[in-house]
Amino acid sequence: MAQKKENKNVFASFYYSFPVQLLINHLKRNHLLLFCWFILFLVVTENIGRYLGIPFLYLDPEYLDNVSFTSFFIMGFVIAGFSIAFHITAYIIDGHRFTFLGALPKPFSRFSLNNSLIPFVFFVVYIIQIIKFQKFNEFASSVQIIKYLAGLLSGYVAMTLAMFMYFRLTNKDIFKFVADSFNEKLKQKLRVTRATVMEKMQVAKKREIRVDNYLDLNLKFNSVPSETIYRTDFITKVFDQNHLNLVIFEFVVFLLLLFLGIFRDIKYFQLPAAATTVLFFTIIVMFIGAFAYWFRNWAVSIALIILITVNFLMKQELFSGRFEAFGLDYNETPAVYNHQTIREQNRKELRENDLKNTTVILENWKSKFNGNEKPRAVFLCVSGGGQRASLWTLMVLQKADSATDDNLFKHSILITGASGGIVGASYYRELKLRKFAGEDIDPGNPVYLENISKDNLNPVIFSFLVNDLFVKFQHFEYNGYKYSKDRGYSFEEQINKNTESILDKPLSDYRVPEKNAVIPLLIMGPTIINDGRKLFISPQNVSYMNIMGNGAISVTPEGIDFLRFYKKQGSEQLRYLSALRMNATFPYITPNITLPSNPPMEIMDAGISDNFGISDALRFIFAFKDWLEQNTSGIIILSIRDSNKNKPIALRSSKSLIEKFSNPISSIYINFENLQEINNNDKIIFAHNWYNGEITRIDLQYIPQSLTSDPKDIDRASLSWRLTTREKKDIRSSIYLNVNQKELKRLNDLLN
Repeated sequence: MAQKKENKNVFASFYYSFPVQLLINHLKRNHLLLFCWFILFLVVTENIGRYLGIPFLYLDPEYLDNVSFTSFFIMGFVIAGFSIAFHITAYIIDGHRFTFLGALPKPFSRFSLNNSLIPFVFFVVYIIQIIKFQKFNEFASSVQIIKYLAGLLSGYVAMTLAMFMYFRLTNKDIFKFVADSFNEKLKQKLRVTRATVMEKMQVAKKREIRVDNYLDLNLKFNSVPSETIYRTDFITKVFDQNHLNLVIFEFVVFLLLLFLGIFRDIKYFQLPAAATTVLFFTIIVMFIGAFAYWFRNWAVSIALIILITVNFLMKQELFSGRFEAFGLDYNETPAVYNHQTIREQNRKELRENDLKNTTVILENWKSKFNGNEKPRAVFLCVSGGGQRASLWTLMVLQKADSATDDNLFKHSILITGASGGIVGASYYRELKLRKFAGEDIDPGNPVYLENISKDNLNPVIFSFLVNDLFVKFQHFEYNGYKYSKDRGYSFEEQINKNTESILDKPLSDYRVPEKNAVIPLLIMGPTIINDGRKLFISPQNVSYMNIMGNGAISVTPEGIDFLRFYKKQGSEQLRYLSALRMNATFPYITPNITLPSNPPMEIMDAGISDNFGISDALRFIFAFKDWLEQNTSGIIILSIRDSNKNKPIALRSSKSLIEKFSNPISSIYINFENLQEINNNDKIIFAHNWYNGEITRIDLQYIPQSLTSDPKDIDRASLSWRLTTREKKDIRSSIYLNVNQKELKRLNDLLN
């Protein structure tokens, strides 16, 4: 009996301790505050966002293009700031429920210490995840990991000490020098605040949450005084002061984000994107506190009213949300975008003229070979897939060109594809062009693999948080026109930086080298959201890509020739990097570009219609099938893909209620690549019916090294613009797999 009573007392002592009661109170009432922590927990444990590489920003933060003591110091600093904002908000919202604080000195410090259970657990989990990630994904040494953790802890401690020193000084001095001098004015300004405090104090006396003990500043548990003294006037001042601290803290963080946005081009102000994300969460937490405190029971209603109002203003275009393609003239009268215009730009005489001009290019291509020789024609089809596709495509082109004694690009007529694959192919094509122009350059140099695989996600997320979420007030000039510095600009500038600025040129700069067949044609085909058509971007007019059929006017064009459609808006001067961005648009990361037409044409990733580029290659082959049959000894479709063509079939295990509910939609998304692959296979099979020559398909695939018979063991590199060291190594080693070496040998045998 005595043992049971003792156990009961131990449980009661634990259950009614201040830290536990604060946690229970959060679970009951403060769901939005917990949601912010919940998201951070999911991110750092790689349970959400891994597909896009978001957790890497937290576990491997970059500052000044390096992961270092400083980058982790910044992370520790802002996480501590977020924790303090959480304490302030919780204290203002719920401090009145624990009236014993009024009898204690430094009530806010004691409240924060007892409220640190969630921040402490998060920080421990974060440290564990950093160690695991750095060890298994970045292959960091123990010394490096210790240095990173030292930076993290130093930043956390520095921010915590600074903030609590501020609170200590303000709680002592503000009311002595400010409140006394402006007491009447302060009373008027904070009348609602004081009324709220007094009201809550009265309620708290009746609905006080039971607390038997609390963790004191000496880290020992003390019993709550049996008779709590309600020092109402003192508590009112403390609440007023901490509300003022909340306002000041929130204002400072908001100004910091604006400051970072204004000076975003100065590298020292470009914080790690994860740190900026935490600052954004800090603002959210403090807004929650302000709403809950000022509007009380009306908080949710007021928040909904504000949301509806902002949505209405956005709909009225009072806030510009347009993302532009650099080089185009948005002040010119917009191109008319309707069915009549589309038909007019696909007139038979225009298509015949484009066919004639491209035939000249094909003849120039053929002239590179000996006399009566009928060379094989190579069509390079590169898949999308963010930075993993960029790295894989570039490396395959380097290895394949080398394995064929530089014959691959000599035989290549056309490059098609999506997203990252086109970025990698464009980089290699430019390197080859410069070599042909006489520059002392080796396109096969591994340094270019390092360049193309450098982080491109951090600046995009940073720009999104410090600029795009607020007013886009910064601009820059390109080709004599002014554009906003948005995250699309950041994306292009980072690619430009990573590739040493060699792709920073207008689209028209590639017209002559393509016409002379110095380099292969490259046609991008991003998707037009408005109607599902493709927008074919090339320095040549390619209207023959718009209709795959007998060319009858009754056939509805399936594409639009960008160069001709936007001629008045300066299509020839489109920045090539903007063309790459249009072809690699991914929701939320690289935003949809809006083109100057009426109605505005919105562009999305080419991968929506065909992530592998094969359908576009077949369109070209169909348009020139007669010439290809007569002048080549066969066609090679070289598919460079960032996925396994024959990956194991996933086991469909028992599903939860949520999985069963979402399965009809999620299954389509999961099998999107498979659906496109099946469709492309059908098109190639059908091509044998209308093409009398030989068509050979060669697949070079990125296959994760951890791939086994169990689909759960697949550890494919993330679909992101940020790769880990482990992922880079995995991608680069995939070319040496037997399946890829056999395909390289087939390619060499066909070309030599």
